[in-house]
Amino acid sequence: MITNPNPSHMTKIPIGVSSCLLGDKVRFDGGHKHDPYLTETLSPYFEYVSVCPEVGCGLSIPREAMHLEGEPEAPRLVGIKSGTDYTEQMQRYCEKTVGELRGKNLHGFIFKSKSPSSGLFHVKLYTPDGNPKTQHTSGLFAHAFTQAFPTLPCEEDGRLNDAVLRENFIERVFALKRFRDEVVTNPSVARLQNFHARSKYLLMAHSPEGAQELGPLVAGTRPENLAEHIAAYEKGYLSTMAVHATIGRHVNVLQHMQGYFSEHLTPAERAELGKIIDEYAREEVPLIVPMTLFRHFIALYQIPYLMQQHYLYPHPSELKLRNHA
Repeated sequence: MITNPNPSHMTKIPIGVSSCLLGDKVRFDGGHKHDPYLTETLSPYFEYVSVCPEVGCGLSIPREAMHLEGEPEAPRLVGIKSGTDYTEQMQRYCEKTVGELRGKNLHGFIFKSKSPSSGLFHVKLYTPDGNPKTQHTSGLFAHAFTQAFPTLPCEEDGRLNDAVLRENFIERVFALKRFRDEVVTNPSVARLQNFHARSKYLLMAHSPEGAQELGPLVAGTRPENLAEHIAAYEKGYLSTMAVHATIGRHVNVLQHMQGYFSEHLTPAERAELGKIIDEYAREEVPLIVPMTLFRHFIALYQIPYLMQQHYLYPHPSELKLRNHA
């Protein structure tokens, strides 16, 4: 049976992170942007690979504040006071560092929002005379990284304050960890097929269409095309997991799972389970409420297929990611 991931029994997951979020004083003013959620809540599970593009490319601490000028597709990194163009210096660093990070087995990256180097979304663009434009872009390093690792889970620090975005990011990180542990490290046709079967309901909660599209790929896997199909599966798997799970899709999954053991339940148990699912559908209780009851019944009645589903414990319960309304 799949059990709750325990940090004392697992290897920490390598995650890239902007250095200032760990409390490193690398900001342009010599300060930091320490994020306690990263260093306290997630640190038992994540092994951070720290990156500061400005310091890495040779700039000093403190240094001149910079911003991005030009067009969204090709922004320039420019000193606000001096007008010095640091673009080529930063791009050389990005190319070198992205190449080095390929060997770090990263499972995701947490970027510093609004940064002209590391902001992932909606980084401000300016005109040469310092006026903000209506267009936005990504920081130079964030853009280079996501171009090199297009399906890797990536998020910004500020967006992790949103319960839905936080759960989606962390769930994808643990999903990739499982895939690499269960399939990539010791590949076989049987392991890929078994992994897909165990991932059925987790994938359905994110995108039933995505889950369905992966089926023929797995069914057509043979020893001679195994490596190609594993690579294609990882891409499709992560793309499917990137779609945000919804209450409606969770309800669909719960109802599918209920069918496996409904005949074992007493009338009172069946009524209670149906009531809890309805309350979740109406957003009266968080997902953890029906999930706790499902885990109880699945263990009680020993339903082998359900006991192997990653959906039961997609991430550590201690993170309380399914506790939000």
